[in-house]
Amino acid sequence: MSISAEPLVSYLRQLQAMGQTHVSVDDDARLILREFYMRARAGNAAVVEKEAQSLPVRQPESKSEVKFSETPVEPATLAASALTVSGGNAREKIENLRQQAEKWKPARDLGSLRQTMVFSTGNPEADVMLVGEAPGFDEERLREPFVGKAGQKLDNILRAMGLDRKQCYLSNIVKFRPAMSNQTTNNRKPTKDEMASCMPFIEQEVSIVEPKVIIALGGTAAHALLGCDLAVAKMRGSFHTFHGIALRVTYHPSYILHNEATSEKRKLWEDMLEVMGFLGMPVSDKQKSFFLTK
Repeated sequence: MSISAEPLVSYLRQLQAMGQTHVSVDDDARLILREFYMRARAGNAAVVEKEAQSLPVRQPESKSEVKFSETPVEPATLAASALTVSGGNAREKIENLRQQAEKWKPARDLGSLRQTMVFSTGNPEADVMLVGEAPGFDEERLREPFVGKAGQKLDNILRAMGLDRKQCYLSNIVKFRPAMSNQTTNNRKPTKDEMASCMPFIEQEVSIVEPKVIIALGGTAAHALLGCDLAVAKMRGSFHTFHGIALRVTYHPSYILHNEATSEKRKLWEDMLEVMGFLGMPVSDKQKSFFLTK
């Protein structure tokens, strides 16, 4: 079996950038690390590096009018060596991931996440993948991402774009609702450790779905995908990349629910217009004028 060290090194660097100083290592991981060690002793470090450089990276469709970010953000590259995905098609592979997420030890061992797992919804072969931070009260209750008030707002946004949630693929960085003392309907953002524990699933989801564009909804999701801590205002307005796929950062629908200013709605809508343009979707004059000052 040929194993490249580069994804593992990148993953560890990602954890370090997120403030994590220690990682747990199981027996399978020890075997992989031992292989890297034995290769290095045998003088095969150059072979490992050559293998890493030969890994296929799918590039987004080239469009001269698309502006990609010049911000020096290092795209996250995460190892998911503990996941073994099986299935004959995308839907079966996503279902296989869902089953593994139910008992995912790195997340369970944290002791800071609730028990009900919420995985994903939508088309596993979609052109558009939307990623949020973590399930909330309504999502946990119905076991589906984006079904509360923020989800309804997102549905309205997608309809305005000429899309339906069933056409898209919707997921969250963290697959369990972050726990709180005396928790009822109140929610909290996931911690860096909680996001790191579940990131291998997002990496595999992106690999399976192969969307043309990823939309990171809110700063928390964007931070996990891009490995940075910039404000949404600094990240939006241009395209980034995640595993060679175009990624657009915009405000979470919940932000719009709490900030009804037309100018903020327009900013989110401008991001969606850019996504539509990137995908080659028709954009009407009416759509272009949404939330513009009269």
